[in-house]
Amino acid sequence: MSHVLESLNTALHQAFAADERVYLLGEDVLDPYGGAFKVTRGLSSAFPGRVLTTPISEAGITGIAAGMALRGLRPVVEIMFGDFMTLVADQLTNHIAKFRWMYNDQVRVPLVLRTPMGGRRGYGPTHSQTLEKMFLGVPGLRVLAPCWIGDPGRLLAQAILEDDEPVIFIENKLLYLLPVQDENALPEFALTSITYPRLPEYIPGYAPTYSLKINQAPAASLTLAAYGYMAELARQAALRLAYEHEIFVELVIPTQLAPFETEPIIASVRRTGRLLTIEEGTLSLGWGAELQARCAEVLGPRLRAACRVAAAELPVPASGGLETEILPDVNHIVQTAQRMV
Repeated sequence: MSHVLESLNTALHQAFAADERVYLLGEDVLDPYGGAFKVTRGLSSAFPGRVLTTPISEAGITGIAAGMALRGLRPVVEIMFGDFMTLVADQLTNHIAKFRWMYNDQVRVPLVLRTPMGGRRGYGPTHSQTLEKMFLGVPGLRVLAPCWIGDPGRLLAQAILEDDEPVIFIENKLLYLLPVQDENALPEFALTSITYPRLPEYIPGYAPTYSLKINQAPAASLTLAAYGYMAELARQAALRLAYEHEIFVELVIPTQLAPFETEPIIASVRRTGRLLTIEEGTLSLGWGAELQARCAEVLGPRLRAACRVAAAELPVPASGGLETEILPDVNHIVQTAQRMV
């Protein structure tokens, strides 16, 4: 059984083999190091002229990749830690996301920017953040976040080879070593639906939303919505809620965070009446808050309860014990769900 890291690495190799326009730029991506988390391992040996190790200048890396994309290449940028996305915000927000509109739809920027996000590894306050919410409201940017079910490598390969729009690809660090699970073979869970976003014709609809519930369970009284590694914690919480507290839930896992695709989650909340959003970023002004606002707008009083589980409004400490206090875990999810039902 392959792991998420292997799935992403294989996808990169396949994308390079499929299209000679694919290049990769990043820091320390050459073999034998193969990137800080080894996702690019073997690429520079197999495709030596198309894997470019760069100086430590995230804005420069991204700006060069934007120019390559405008000239017809399909660059992949690796930003070593998601915390450094602050350094590429200008290139992404004021240039890459806007070129298509600024130049009267005469250009495309088929660029994929990959970056690991998240804590729980003791890396401290500047290497442990979850910052993707900073880019969720930027028109022209698609934000994808794979999970451990389905085919995360396929999601990456299609973003590289098929999407002519800029993509931010969020990889939670703790996902890398999770085994990839087929969506139809998750122990104790039934797949109730896979929903694909409604997208314009020029964008392939390859970013699924998974809806799961415990096999043969009674009607659910709560919807859990989570993405990335937090979906794995939500899965663990769902089992504890069922077996220890007889609270049954539906778990909805989107892999596209922006543009927002809310219909699968709203459909679940119509059945359960309650929504608990779960994310690793800080609580205020995040993905969960936006999702709950949209559910409230559509469902009105049919949304009987809504809560958020997220990180505390503090920097992520290097101390393992303090880091555990700051970041949300299974206990937080279970306790919040109990209060809601």
